[in-house]
Amino acid sequence: MSNKLKKLEPEIVFKHFGRISQIPRCSGNEKNISNYLVEFAVEHRLEFKRDKMLNVIIKKPGTSGYEDAPTVILQGHMDMVCQKDDGINHNFDEEPLKLEIDGDFLKAKGTTLGADNGIALAYCLALLESEDISHPPLEVVFTTQEEIGMLGAKKICGENLSGKIFINLDSEEEGVFLAGCAGAVSIKTKLNVTFENIGGENLIYKIDVGGLKSGHSGLDIDKGRANAIKLLGRILNDLRKYIDYRIISINGGTQNNVIPGNSEVLICTGDAGNINLDKFNRKWNSTLTNELKFNEPGVKVDINRMEGISNIKCVDKASTEKVISYLLLTPNGIYSMSKEVNHLPESSVNLGIVNTMEDYIYFESSIRSSIETKKCELVDIMQASAKLIGAEIQLEGNYPGWQYKQNSPIREIFKKVYIDMYEEKPKITATHCGLECGVFEKKLGNIDIISFGPDIYDAHTPKERLSTSSAKRTWELLLNVLKEIKQTRQKGLGYNAAEELDSMVRRRIEERKERNSGIED
Repeated sequence: MSNKLKKLEPEIVFKHFGRISQIPRCSGNEKNISNYLVEFAVEHRLEFKRDKMLNVIIKKPGTSGYEDAPTVILQGHMDMVCQKDDGINHNFDEEPLKLEIDGDFLKAKGTTLGADNGIALAYCLALLESEDISHPPLEVVFTTQEEIGMLGAKKICGENLSGKIFINLDSEEEGVFLAGCAGAVSIKTKLNVTFENIGGENLIYKIDVGGLKSGHSGLDIDKGRANAIKLLGRILNDLRKYIDYRIISINGGTQNNVIPGNSEVLICTGDAGNINLDKFNRKWNSTLTNELKFNEPGVKVDINRMEGISNIKCVDKASTEKVISYLLLTPNGIYSMSKEVNHLPESSVNLGIVNTMEDYIYFESSIRSSIETKKCELVDIMQASAKLIGAEIQLEGNYPGWQYKQNSPIREIFKKVYIDMYEEKPKITATHCGLECGVFEKKLGNIDIISFGPDIYDAHTPKERLSTSSAKRTWELLLNVLKEIKQTRQKGLGYNAAEELDSMVRRRIEERKERNSGIED
């Protein structure tokens, strides 16, 4: 274990976190981490299975006294979103993460940390390795390519799993237990364009939009964070009111599930003398600063003339108009809010990528919704927008949501344990993020699901950080929950202790009320 992590507790968890952080594991590049998990299972003489998608299932019998307890499925994903700060030279395919400790936070130098979902791997490996932790029979599922559409989970063979209690470890807020999530689908739009050689005397300019916070398109879509690609579309639309120009290339964003923080476009024009571009630049900096001063104080627009560029091909006038129209028309941001869960986005779209290819412009968006019909409605809207400009649309990575259920014995166990530990009740809610829970529910049928995890901030960005104290408390909570499951017995999806647990939770709350008026029923 890295010397930097030796002082962190629980030592067994951070030992494993440090080891997996040495293994490159961007989405689609999980072979080495999958091999590591298989080698771990072999070393510890544990039953395992691996499939063609490199998913790994490792099973461990219940400890003494827990042999007949209900089997628990623990689940997390191997892959991570790989992002880095501008100017950081880091090869995610070959180099280990450079871990740093900053007070209570564990971070990676200039890159994403991969605590989403590396902390789940660390928890699970610690449990599988332990010889002195009491637990029921475990089926631990490590999936691949979660961040690009739950692709690994979709290929899991349900027949390899027998547990009916399913604990997902991919949440990012301590004390918040998730009981539902959104489904999603990726929209890939291809606009064929015509390139033509630049003739005559032309000027070439580069427009950059940057300084935005970016963020996770599920966790942060309701925080008012601006989309750099959509802002660039507004600027290009305004500019065409003053001068005739053509797009040479336009690029922005890195993942469809990441709110883009930067975008850029190269344009060519023969009549830039008809507008003062410095004044135009100041106008847009002033406009966006005014609009986004509370949510995006760092927003910045730069327009610069490019020198020494020759033999350039640009997109023709008709194609340029289509690109701008699509940037204006395609939906982005929150589309509807939940009527059941306060302050929860119900449906949204994130325009995450625009790239210029050899003979087409490529756009990629992510649609999320907790209601399947709303997701379909947004697909129809985006298809209509694409049709208007003659673009082709392809749907990928479609996965179901996980619908909230009124009755959940495992949720009652979590509530009881949490109240015992902290003398306050946890928050039960749903998330606009995508979780693999819906995929597994569809595969495994009538299972009892919950999702939880420690505090992770700014996931999917180079600012990602894990609270080490929260990770310790969450580990202790998990161990206490597993210990408590010994006293339950499965019957279908119920437990014969479910009603008693519910009553016990209520009694605990009433007892706390007498001592602490701030605790609600």
